[in-house]
Amino acid sequence: MLQFSKFQIAGVAFIVFLGALFALPNLLSEDARESLPGFLPKGTINLGLDLQGGSHLLLSVDTAKVIDDRMKALLGDVRRELRPNRAANRERVSIESISYDEEENVISLLIADPADAEEAEERLRSLTRGGVGGALGLGIRAYSLSADGQRFEIAMTPEAERFYADGAVRDSIEVIRRRIDPAGNKEVLIAPQGVDRIVVQVPGDNDPEALKALIDVEGQLSFHRHDPTVSLADAQAGLLPPGRMYLPFVEGEGSGRPGLVLYEDPEITSDMVVDATAGLNSDGIGFQINFEFDNRGARRFGEYTRNNIGAVFAIVLDGEIISAPTIQSAITQGQGRITGNFSAQEADNIALLIRSGALPAQLQTIEQRSVGAQLGQDSVEAGAKALVIGFVAVILYMIISYGRFGVYADFALIANVILIAGILSLLGSTLTLPGIAGIVLTIGMAVDANVLIFERIREEIIGGKSPIKAAETGYDKARSAIIDANITTFLAALIMFQLGAGPVRGFAITLAVGVVTSVFTAYVLTRLFAGGYLLAKRPQEIKL
Repeated sequence: MLQFSKFQIAGVAFIVFLGALFALPNLLSEDARESLPGFLPKGTINLGLDLQGGSHLLLSVDTAKVIDDRMKALLGDVRRELRPNRAANRERVSIESISYDEEENVISLLIADPADAEEAEERLRSLTRGGVGGALGLGIRAYSLSADGQRFEIAMTPEAERFYADGAVRDSIEVIRRRIDPAGNKEVLIAPQGVDRIVVQVPGDNDPEALKALIDVEGQLSFHRHDPTVSLADAQAGLLPPGRMYLPFVEGEGSGRPGLVLYEDPEITSDMVVDATAGLNSDGIGFQINFEFDNRGARRFGEYTRNNIGAVFAIVLDGEIISAPTIQSAITQGQGRITGNFSAQEADNIALLIRSGALPAQLQTIEQRSVGAQLGQDSVEAGAKALVIGFVAVILYMIISYGRFGVYADFALIANVILIAGILSLLGSTLTLPGIAGIVLTIGMAVDANVLIFERIREEIIGGKSPIKAAETGYDKARSAIIDANITTFLAALIMFQLGAGPVRGFAITLAVGVVTSVFTAYVLTRLFAGGYLLAKRPQEIKL
């Protein structure tokens, strides 16, 4: 129980060494970190908004546009519903007039033949009967239908309007989070404010303009066919056939080239792309974006490229052509790449936009500013001083209470702090005052585990066992209590990380990391020290 093999001792030492190696850059200046050899880690723990300031944005979500888009889509569904349908054995219902009032969000419909009014009402009620927000779409009635002879009006219910508006805010928050904090460890605060506003606070980012530019991009990626039959002169003059559009190249990519005439209906859309990463251009200088389709997109992409070899295929992002390659051969593996005159940052940003998906609604920036540390330098220094005083007090208490074994516990405690700092640096986590509280809590838990072990050893010695036997029994019987207590704490940290946001997540990360390191240092490291001493010296009695 107390004996460690040389391999185990080397493994424990290597883990502590790695922790110290990853924690070391936090003690160095930026210039010193940059001068380190390339194989050494250079990442540090980032400070949160409350410790170092950052960027603050207040965004407004255009929920009215979301509702308007749904009503316009319903307008198209109404037209299709009243057309003839041979499969359903239904005849056409002639429409005398149909209109949509954007101010009131109401669709008005007048049927030409009074004899068709009953059939029209039946079809429209079937179209608007479904609900939203509940199991099987039965939660909230989405639309209300009123009939007056040949005249019908369709309006969205107030409950559905609130549901779609709330959904647009929630989905916008998730897209913004994926764009600026894809790993979920930067202590970014993204939260709703009121009905249709979102607050975004990013620590350490003192450029709100760049942050706003990253958030505001819609992120709509699509792949379109090129129509070479339309002359550029006609396209630039606005003379386009139905279903065509003229789009320019993105700045820097076109190199002075005019735009292209494309079919409006995309062959592939961004929802068919499951992953996108930036990488070096395999054909030359610069960078490229590698992307991967889902099964549906892979099948459609393969069929199109197989049937259109030699044709131009335009890749469009938010209304601008970012690449327009000529199809050389069929691409059936479900993967592709976007090449162009991209810098590393541009390729990273485009890949991030593709991965994070499109915004469900337009965002408008109401307020933007750089903010200073909320607590101020004095408060930070006071907190650091309190942490050091508490740490020293714990060390002294352990030495006074448990003598030599208390010293072992203190060494393990120092190693615990080093490991926490190393892991947080490796993860690139952001540290705020709640995060510091999580570290202090794990330090207390590590000491608590040592106290539990040492008190158990003391009881076994009082019961008449030898020091070695008492230590073996103490570690063995304390193990289950330590593991059970730390597992429950770790699960609580996971729940906080999944359900929380901002500082709550930061607290959860440091708590979870600290739980793992405290179990390692309290149970493994102190046992290594204590076992080495007892087996080497074999004392007849120990002071605890």
